[in-house]
Amino acid sequence: MKFMKLGTRPDTFFTSESVRSVCTEVATDLQILVDGCVYHLHKFPLLSKCMLLQALCADSGASGGGGGDVVELPGFPGGGEAFEACAKFCYGITITVSARNLVPLRCAAAHLGMSEAADRGNLAAKLDAFLASCLLRRWKDALGVLSSTRHYALLCEDLGLTSRCVDAVAALIINPDTALPAKSTSASPWWAHDIAELGVDLFWRIMVAVKATGAVHEKTVGDALKAYARRWLPNVAKDGLSADQPFDDDAGSADVKQITTRHRLLLEKIVSLLPAERDAVSCGFLLKLLKAANILSASAASKAELVRRVAWQLEEASVADLLVPSLSCVSETLYDVDAVAAILDEFSLRYAAVAPAPPPPLALSGSPDDSPAHSGGHRRSRSAESVSFDGTRRSLSAAPVSQGALARVGKLVDGFLIEVAKDPNMPLDKLLAIAEAVPDSARPEHDGLYKVVDTYLKAHPEMSKSARKRLCRVLNCRKLSEKASAHAAQNELLPLRVVVQVLFFEHARAAALASGEHAAVAAADLPSNIRALLSKASGSSEDDEADRVDEQRLRALAAGASPGDDWSVEGLRRAASKIATLRMKLAEEDEDHDADEFARKAGLARSASLRFRAFCAIPAGKPKRMLSKLWPLGRSGVSH
Repeated sequence: MKFMKLGTRPDTFFTSESVRSVCTEVATDLQILVDGCVYHLHKFPLLSKCMLLQALCADSGASGGGGGDVVELPGFPGGGEAFEACAKFCYGITITVSARNLVPLRCAAAHLGMSEAADRGNLAAKLDAFLASCLLRRWKDALGVLSSTRHYALLCEDLGLTSRCVDAVAALIINPDTALPAKSTSASPWWAHDIAELGVDLFWRIMVAVKATGAVHEKTVGDALKAYARRWLPNVAKDGLSADQPFDDDAGSADVKQITTRHRLLLEKIVSLLPAERDAVSCGFLLKLLKAANILSASAASKAELVRRVAWQLEEASVADLLVPSLSCVSETLYDVDAVAAILDEFSLRYAAVAPAPPPPLALSGSPDDSPAHSGGHRRSRSAESVSFDGTRRSLSAAPVSQGALARVGKLVDGFLIEVAKDPNMPLDKLLAIAEAVPDSARPEHDGLYKVVDTYLKAHPEMSKSARKRLCRVLNCRKLSEKASAHAAQNELLPLRVVVQVLFFEHARAAALASGEHAAVAAADLPSNIRALLSKASGSSEDDEADRVDEQRLRALAAGASPGDDWSVEGLRRAASKIATLRMKLAEEDEDHDADEFARKAGLARSASLRFRAFCAIPAGKPKRMLSKLWPLGRSGVSH
């Protein structure tokens, strides 16, 4: 640390019964009260350099006689120590100036009027020269001077000390030259740890100055913001403990409301400093800031900015990051699902900005997919509805969404839904809204979504039949893996229709895999109406590949070449007898008024029930007719 010595005379100040005086042959003629201490001094050396004392002595009439009135200096900047150093400078006594005491000395000199107007080569000018030529050129000294300005904030602003120190620190960050501290061993830049010790206002001004130059990479700026947030924000600290206060007051004397207000200010300052570059800060860090914003009741603008930034890089997040605690008095849920829904809405706009959703394929006439709730064999997602409603909103700076990133987002959302589904107070509407907010292409498989459904059913055993059906409509049974299908087939919590669909698709899958070589021969034996339906379905340009797979599976099923499955006349009789219990339960379900939600959509539940009954009641000797009854039911579940 650099220092400067002013004056050459030895120190002759002494203390006698709470009175400070100077040992000279000449009697003192001036009494000054500073910070509870009386100084017995001489007028000549002090009044020649201090314009304030000149004015005070003239006003009080203390210019005549040695025992005049005491001159009081209340609220003196720097207290008695700074005043005594100024007095010693007037006497020519040696004083030492360093980064530790320069600011209080400069403020005291300004308060006393020790400028060039009073005397040439006065204390204020010497301090300014030492600050500019030495202290502001060294990292530790410049940072020490800047840190000490917080105790005299208003006066330092008026003197320009704070702005000079901020500019100097920013210049040293940009061009460190050779005066560098030891290299940092952390991921943060070498200067981040040091400026993290400053108050939020000084930190903010330094970061604004650094960003304005454009000379520092935005990733480096993001690392510095992360280091500062970990230092001060309680819920972003690594150890999870309450962080220290980045303010001047003693934290013990401030109440909880004041601490919350100050932390809120800190958070909003950090949000305002976030770099524009997409990967400058991690998605996990942004979500931690969003959690803090939720706890501290930050401004709506700060929350909206964090939501937008999270949506830019949502594929990088983890399930734990998305679990934002809910502190709302209105909602009783454990986690803030509204924040996640807002993030997914913004993500859907980002996705649509670079890859607009294709129009839904035309459904076959008379199929269940003619209902407005379906598109391409699956319920229309919330993201598609959001895009159609907010089609003009596009994020110009959003990055494209690759298929891999989209799949990671789908897996992330399913993992989040599994956690929130365990909450007994989780409303079904909000769960479905989040599940449907992800584009269909984000879920190559629906195993994760099936776990969500299963978890929610276990956590809400009191659900009605219609609510269970509504929940299960987000599932596409054709996208379930063999393991998930085996579990679903034995899941007593699922509606019966879902179990039947799962069994059907598993049967079709097994038949298609085992009898692919006999499919072409078997197709020639199909009735003419089924062949016509197959040729009509294969005309869609959007779903040609999916329809060909469906056609192969169902034709293979018609061929009856699956090993382990007996499709002989006796086998069909045994199959009909095995599903007698399902037929009876399904008939009871059709008579239940509460289970008729599908009937509201063009009488689909009734038609499906009649088809299933026809399948169960066909004569055992007519397998081809049995397949003609089976096909419409299969297409209603297969169409996508």
